[in-house]
Amino acid sequence: MMGQIAEGVDESAPLDHTGKSVLARGCDPQMAVRASTMLPPHLGSPTFVSATSDDDFLAKLQRERWSVVFFAPGACRYDAANKPIPGGNAQTHGWTLARYRDVVREHQGDDVQIVETPDEREIIPLLRRALARARDADSTPRPPT
Repeated sequence: MMGQIAEGVDESAPLDHTGKSVLARGCDPQMAVRASTMLPPHLGSPTFVSATSDDDFLAKLQRERWSVVFFAPGACRYDAANKPIPGGNAQTHGWTLARYRDVVREHQGDDVQIVETPDEREIIPLLRRALARARDADSTPRPPT
């Protein structure tokens, strides 16, 4: 999987997204750790935080302001197969990615960038585009929750 992610690397345009942040909701804790170290240098060094459970994801979503919220390929594939995303809880039981998007916007505002892809090769290009359009993490207050 990491090799497929690396296929999306394009170093032709150096980026600086150090004032931005990405919250990633994935399924695999080992992949989350690897992505947290591998991806930021290719994305302009934003803060990159992963959550592999909904308890952790929802807490981070409510506690901090994020530039981009990213649903990793595994979560997207589970959703496409109409299966629950691993790491769910009683509150999120039966949620689809559409419901997750609604909650993200509820806590982060309509201007948050949301990235979803079932294809590892698309991760870097999609995150780079989203970060280019995204607000700085601390630029505006979070909407009330």
